Amino acid sequence: MKLKLVKASEEFRHQITEMMDEWSATGETIVPYAIRVMDYHDFERYCDSVELKEPRNGFVPASTFFCLDEERNIMVGAVNIRHYLNEALLLNGGHIGDGVRPTERRKGVATAMIGLALEECRKLGIERVLMVCNKENIGSAKSIINNGGVLENEVEVDGVIEQRYWITIK
Repeated sequence: MKLKLVKASEEFRHQITEMMDEWSATGETIVPYAIRVMDYHDFERYCDSVELKEPRNGFVPASTFFCLDEERNIMVGAVNIRHYLNEALLLNGGHIGDGVRPTERRKGVATAMIGLALEECRKLGIERVLMVCNKENIGSAKSIINNGGVLENEVEVDGVIEQRYWITIK
């Protein structure tokens, strides 16, 4: 598996649409949030919507990348990188939100994708990265820990226990 992060563009319309169709068909919540905000069928507007260049309505500037498996030419997931933390993201959300396409889970995709996202964080000058996951999401916790995540604490958010991990970028 040879993975790389790419931006949403016309070049990847088919791969992104295929992944989103599969994910939507499951009925589960698609993560990260940034890739479900806008209807992906209006692809030009969708590509514009996944990037947030200026702070707006409590959201901070963020970059969204889709994870392409170059060998199979399919999208296997996505990451959203918040350029800095506001009070809400410091509690629950963190710098990186990530999600793996349903049929690609339990294959090491999340661990590899987070590693690639950490490289993007380095380019943004972020030296300490906060990642947060639901305590019951063992796979997500493992992928964060595999990338150097150290559990700081657990917090309750809307009745759900969230784990807060810090990763120091070397």
